Amino acid sequence: MHGTIESAAKLDELRARATSLPLEQFDPGDPELFRTDTFWPYFDRLRREDPVHYCKDSMFGPYWSVTRYNDIMEIETNHSVFSSASALGGITIRDIDPDLRRESFISMDPPRHAAQRKTVAPMFTPTHLDNLALSIRERSAECLDNLPRGEVFDWVDRVSIELTTQMLAVLFDFPWEDRRKLTRWSDIATTIPGPDGLVATEDERQAELTECAGYFARLWKERIEQPPKSDLLSMMAHGAATRDMDAKNFLGNLILLIVGGNDTTRNTMSGSIYALSQHPEQYRKLRENPGLLDSFVPEVIRWQTPLAHMRRTALSDFEFRGKQIKQGDKVVMWYVSGNRDEEAIEKPYDFIIDRARPRTHLSFGFGIHRCVGLRLAELQLKIIWEEILKRFDHIDVVGEPKRVYSSFVKGLETLPVKISA
Repeated sequence: MHGTIESAAKLDELRARATSLPLEQFDPGDPELFRTDTFWPYFDRLRREDPVHYCKDSMFGPYWSVTRYNDIMEIETNHSVFSSASALGGITIRDIDPDLRRESFISMDPPRHAAQRKTVAPMFTPTHLDNLALSIRERSAECLDNLPRGEVFDWVDRVSIELTTQMLAVLFDFPWEDRRKLTRWSDIATTIPGPDGLVATEDERQAELTECAGYFARLWKERIEQPPKSDLLSMMAHGAATRDMDAKNFLGNLILLIVGGNDTTRNTMSGSIYALSQHPEQYRKLRENPGLLDSFVPEVIRWQTPLAHMRRTALSDFEFRGKQIKQGDKVVMWYVSGNRDEEAIEKPYDFIIDRARPRTHLSFGFGIHRCVGLRLAELQLKIIWEEILKRFDHIDVVGEPKRVYSSFVKGLETLPVKISA
């Protein structure tokens, strides 16, 4: 069952398989490797021995894995050969039924991509972020002041989900009392249906996404009839490139913004607590010098890598690093591997909060599809930690996290912690 915590011996055995398994049997996209946190040695070996690797058979069909930092950047920027288009499969390793594919600006190629992305970009300008910072600080302070002392609680639910969901509700000007629906829809959008998923079948998943579309359609109608405002929904309702989107494009962009605003920040917020628990000397360093937050934040984002990969589809036959990629092939860029590439990042397995170049990472992507909200994600993480350091000497992780069953979202479902009384 997904969600069980394996013994240390079992985990060691799972990791050891990566050294004995023939490369042609490697399936680094298996979500079980991510749930058990045993995928690292597979990528280490691929970077060394087969950095552009073909998997013939997996639960997601055949696919290429690109595992080195510089190779990933090359694929990311070659739009004439490697497409993000949803019509070809989009941006994740999992193929969606063609009838259910929904376009969003991250799953578009140039030049259409730029016009839709530009519509929401004003939300993330420095001036607008300065305005958002005040309310982010207020909400962070209130959330932290209400945490229990001297008892175990789930950091993911009480802090990471709550604060990111509040932020999403502000960004969309979404009804406050229904804000947890946003978390649910984000999780549903990326879950793998099955006995251990959030839903058992793809039909159930689609039903919940249809509910999401219906809810937002009502809000959209309100925004169209009101003067333009500074929330994401109003920006899209009044934007020249987005106001006439069809229903699929509308839901595609909504899901992109919800998942982007939810998973990245939520998982990094949880990952930051876990990373410091694993590296007490770095935690001490941060408490002694809170000025290190400016480099701590991007280091955590690299360390966690909240989205493990992005995918492209080859538009034509193409030789890359001596491998023959065929038209229509699925090409997966493993950010989680690039962020541990020794050739691009010094001591990549070390968590170093005062790194000289902490922004050398792929967690936000690269090139035209780089995360539009990356500065907001960094801002939220910086503010929550400023407020944590004011209040608590220490937050103790008291058990192993439960990890998400996904090779796309690299996140923590639960993280038990305790703040001393």
